[in-house]
Amino acid sequence: MSVRDVLVIGAGPSGLSAAIAAKQRGLDYQVLEQGVLVNSIFRFPPQMVFFTTPELLEIGGLPFVSPYDKPTRAEALKYYRKVVDTYDLQITFDETVLSVEREDEGGERVFAIETRSGRGVRRVRLAHSVIMAIGYYDHPVMIDVPGEDLPHVRHYYSEPHPHYRQRVVIVGGGNSAAESALEMFRAGAHVTLVHRAPTLMSTIKYWVRPDIENRIKAGSIAARFGHIVKEIRPTSIVLARCDEARGADGARAFQASGPEEELPADAVYLLTGYRADTDLMVRAGVQLTDRQGPVHDPVTFETNVPGLFVAGGAIAGIDTGTIFIENGRFHGEKIVEIIARRG
Repeated sequence: MSVRDVLVIGAGPSGLSAAIAAKQRGLDYQVLEQGVLVNSIFRFPPQMVFFTTPELLEIGGLPFVSPYDKPTRAEALKYYRKVVDTYDLQITFDETVLSVEREDEGGERVFAIETRSGRGVRRVRLAHSVIMAIGYYDHPVMIDVPGEDLPHVRHYYSEPHPHYRQRVVIVGGGNSAAESALEMFRAGAHVTLVHRAPTLMSTIKYWVRPDIENRIKAGSIAARFGHIVKEIRPTSIVLARCDEARGADGARAFQASGPEEELPADAVYLLTGYRADTDLMVRAGVQLTDRQGPVHDPVTFETNVPGLFVAGGAIAGIDTGTIFIENGRFHGEKIVEIIARRG
């Protein structure tokens, strides 16, 4: 079986950047993507506007031209399609990586990457180096309460129209929660925002914050700050007042401290954040930090497993607010430079 120089897991901006660099350096590479091109961006709400300017989303030196100061999701999808076509990148879509293991092949140590296609076909690919550019948007943070798996409970928001005249409860205090609350309110939904902290998160977009705060102040959007979810039922959600505490490991935690309240709910959105697939990393032998990020060299991005690198959102752990396309897009090129130098 042939052994490639490098295999890239994930066709987001970081993975594409790595693929471009590999091709430019004449390396034998392949990109594997479990979904579609830039799958995380594709899963954003159709009407989403980025928090950044077009040039900060560019990869491979290809200009991102937009008539707007802040590009839209549709423009970004078009741009990254153009990138792939311009460089004619080798990408296999709808193929999920099941495991990454080091093994002997003809007397040398290589990585064996087992995959499964969307049609159930399994195969094993071999590579000297692996770049995990898996992001974190495909793995929502579960809150582990009864009823979280009910059909009217969602971890991703798309569009408001289906919730016209419905009672919608949104759990979360960041951008996703604030923007979806505003959109559904303006589409005729009766919205309640639930957040465990006493205020909204400081990271909310500056043009969104006054809008959501004014709607809450006016009572157009109901809010339950300082509350956690205890249970989700088919037609309601149970909340309880909470206090902030620290877990045994020193991590921030919230504990119920007051009476419970049951609110009617036709739909529940748990917009409580996302995490990288650390399970895949750990099974590959990668050690994690106390922030649940992979142990890696901050200069080379190589993990404690020689030849296994991480890029983009894969390095963030629970600190997802530190890695964006704007900085993660440079990781792949740096990694490939290291791989090429080693020959």
